[in-house]
Amino acid sequence: MVEIKNLGTEQRNEKTKDLDTLSTMDIIKIMNEEDLNVVAGVKKALPQIEKVVSAMIETLSNGGRIIYAGAGTSGRTGIIDAVECGPTFSCTNEFIGLIAGGYGAIVKAVEGAEDKKELCVEDLKKNDFTSKDLFVGVAASGRTPYVIGGIEYAKSLGAKTACVCCNLNTEIGKMVDYPIEVSAGPEILTGSTRLKSGTCQKVIINMLSTATMVGMGKVYKNLMVDVMATNEKLVERCHQIVMSATDCDWQTADVALKKSNNHCKEAIVMVLLHVDLDEAKEKLAKANGWVRKAIEN
Repeated sequence: MVEIKNLGTEQRNEKTKDLDTLSTMDIIKIMNEEDLNVVAGVKKALPQIEKVVSAMIETLSNGGRIIYAGAGTSGRTGIIDAVECGPTFSCTNEFIGLIAGGYGAIVKAVEGAEDKKELCVEDLKKNDFTSKDLFVGVAASGRTPYVIGGIEYAKSLGAKTACVCCNLNTEIGKMVDYPIEVSAGPEILTGSTRLKSGTCQKVIINMLSTATMVGMGKVYKNLMVDVMATNEKLVERCHQIVMSATDCDWQTADVALKKSNNHCKEAIVMVLLHVDLDEAKEKLAKANGWVRKAIEN
């Protein structure tokens, strides 16, 4: 209890000690100010974040996966990112999110699940975790047993480990190969780490996956050229991506996308280099999927 009490995320926020007496506008102004402070605070951890991105790129390049794991909001944040990487970057299994209590805990809290180290070990085994994978523990407190169990298991296999924590000098941070620790500070509502800490984690994890996918050749210029066209909106987005990348008209983009089964990368190379689908695929393969390299070569 002393350990928890001393965490920065468990302290009372001096600005909101009379929260229940404030007007709605005052409450949301303070929340906005505090969130901005958190985002600014992430800047101090950019060197740590860079190291984790490098580890993630190396992991994926060697056929491994990125496994996020956490409890409550922390677990949900990792799952959101893992799920969204699928359609955004055509990642079918490269990112996996685990949450204490299983996937039912995404929509309903499972009390006590985060206190059991063995549950994370079981979840990792169910997902065939190996030494090739990278374990990323997400924990606002930096001491969540579920996450600690996962770190211990990953290290026992020789896998690399990282963390995203919202306190400094945490137990988890000392255990992993690549710690990311940011002082999110006291919450507006004391101890409610779904607030500033949740914002902090989302900001960091956005950086991790996006920068990693850029490093894996999933982006051309600032366009998501590996997007999965799974609905009408995304089919039209593919058209806009090809048009933006090549300065062609809608009809030209449409023809190329139909030939490539809505694969933007192939369509872009076809239009820019005036080649057929097979040649576009060959050039992309030689460039390891990088559109820019395929075009320049």
